[in-house]
Amino acid sequence: MMWWFRKRYDFFKMLLNQAEKTQEGLKALCDFFDTPSTQKGFVVQEIEKQADDLRRALIEALNQTFVTPIDREDIFGLSRAIDDMMDYAKTSVEEVMLFGVRINGHLKKMAEALHTASRDIVSAVRLLPTRAHSVSDHIIRAKKTENFVEHIYRQALAELFQNPNVIEILKTRELYRHLSNAADRGDEAADIVGDILVKMT
Repeated sequence: MMWWFRKRYDFFKMLLNQAEKTQEGLKALCDFFDTPSTQKGFVVQEIEKQADDLRRALIEALNQTFVTPIDREDIFGLSRAIDDMMDYAKTSVEEVMLFGVRINGHLKKMAEALHTASRDIVSAVRLLPTRAHSVSDHIIRAKKTENFVEHIYRQALAELFQNPNVIEILKTRELYRHLSNAADRGDEAADIVGDILVKMT
């Protein structure tokens, strides 16, 4: 097939699909943390696989497209940041199930905050093609959520290190780190959306 007949891809839609799938996955993470079970853990893992498929399709589309509506690097970077959020959610679930980590209030609050951030990222990506002023509002809220997660993270560590059980400290600290890293990726996603918005205006 000649290059000028190549399929046209809607990269805004593909990014939105990926962001929505991650929002679904982070909601499933909250459900898992509320009442951990093998079945709820499998739900998170399955959503992560679906999110990977969406990212894979986006990367394939990038490789087959010469001209994109926004910078290729921004599309790739935003997709990667969103994907990383879901990856950390899956890793957290796997470690809870493998190592029997006890879910506490700090973990629940961090997961809920991540889900909130994902909602704002979805809203920002959905509105991005319209260049609506509210895109900036969602970006700001998503970034504030990252600060909130980091605040909880520090509080959680301070409390954790008072625990005399070293094994429990190590297992729980890794979960805190995963969720903190997920928040960092959410912040990165918000920054990239902000960069795209500036370039479009």
